[in-house]
Order: sequence, then structure tokens, then C-alpha cells
Amino acid sequence: MTLGPRRRLALLGGGFSTDDDGVLDDWLLGLVDAARPRICFVPTASGDAPGYIERFLAAFDDRPVQAEVLPLFRRTLDDEALRTFLLSQDIVYVGGGNTANLLAVWRAHGVDRLLREAYDRGVLLCGISAGANCWAEGSHTDSFGPLTHLADGLGLLPGSVCPHYDGEPGRRPSYRAVVAGGALPPGWAVEDGVGALITEGRLTEAVTRAPGAGLYRVEPDGEGGATERAVPCRPLRREDRLSP
Repeated sequence: MTLGPRRRLALLGGGFSTDDDGVLDDWLLGLVDAARPRICFVPTASGDAPGYIERFLAAFDDRPVQAEVLPLFRRTLDDEALRTFLLSQDIVYVGGGNTANLLAVWRAHGVDRLLREAYDRGVLLCGISAGANCWAEGSHTDSFGPLTHLADGLGLLPGSVCPHYDGEPGRRPSYRAVVAGGALPPGWAVEDGVGALITEGRLTEAVTRAPGAGLYRVEPDGEGGATERAVPCRPLRREDRLSP
């Protein structure tokens, strides 16, 4: 019996946009088998901010990859070319910004449908902040200003996601409250510095570049509150960085 491709997602609490050591991005590249993987940055949530794109290209310039960018605010690819482009990637890396805007733009261009197809074909989907939120059924977000819940997402990851769990004031109590009250389903809370690999909907690896940073499973406790279970994370070391 021949097994199909593994469907995988990576939730990032860091990477090129926030860290200088590069270890989370190297961990990410190590998850794919290609000798020179194609990695596509999708900066939709930032409105295709030029500085964000430049930082991505600079960060991956010295790595053994083929780094590309998918802009949608000044889109140049027709539907067929867009599908071919996304399905040819080894990794699709989604940047941070506004989760609600990202989802709206993707749906207008059919990118939501194409990413589902890429996921089913074994392309590794990943991202930070909004780029982690988007894969779940719902998320904790500041897309509308104050922290709130967004019961919307691609639904590739069962449950919900909360990024910046330790990095932004109010994240922890606010996310626990919306999970406890049922506004969001149980989910994963990602602290800054952490990476989580989800394979076929199940957590298969958790890593951290920051001592003390963690990944948590947050669920309602049945009594009006929420439980928070820490997941052991394997430390990443700077000496494990990939060679150019």
C-alpha cells in the first residue's frame, strides 16, 4: 500500500522577522527533504509591505534554498500560473499582520482553495502571528484593534491558535477567557521563540530557541475556566544552523 503525502503545518513564534540567530528558520528548512527547497513568502497580512519582503529575501539569501515571494496587492499571475506556482513550492511561509484582512484577500483571489490543495499534496504550510492563525478554525487576534477572537480561518488545523502568548500584554488571560467561554474551540498557545509541527492534525514536534518559552494546550475545564497544559519543547542551538 502506497501512503500519500503527509499534510503538515508549522506554527512559528519567531523567524527571520523577529530573530537574529536564524535557528527557527533552519529548523523549518530541515523539515523538508529537498536539497534546495523552494520556499515562498506570502506577505498578504502586511499588505505586501516592501520592507518585510526585503527582509525575507535577505534572510534566505545565504541559505541553500530557492526563495520566492507571492504578492497579491499587485498580482501578476493568472489563475493557472498562480496554482502552478503554489503547488510547486516545498514550503509556503506566511508573514504576520492582520489575520482578518489576510483571509479576505486570499478568498478574493482563490488562494485559500489553492493552499488547501497544496496542503493535501504535502507542501509544508507555516507562518508567524497572522501566518499561524490563518490555518486554524479560529484564532486570537488584534485584527480589529483590541484583542478579540476571530471564529474564522482555513480550518486546516482543528481548533484555535493564539500567537504571542507571552509577548503581548493581555494575550494569556484574554485567550483563556474566550476558550473557557466557548467563543473559540480549544487550541494551541504559542510563545515567542517556539516552533510547533502539526502532522495530520496532531502535534508531532515542539522546539524553542528561547529558554523558558513554551507551547501550551488550552482547553475549557468544564467549570467556567480554562486549563493550560505545557508541552515539552526541544531546545534549538545556534551551532545547529544550516551551512550556506
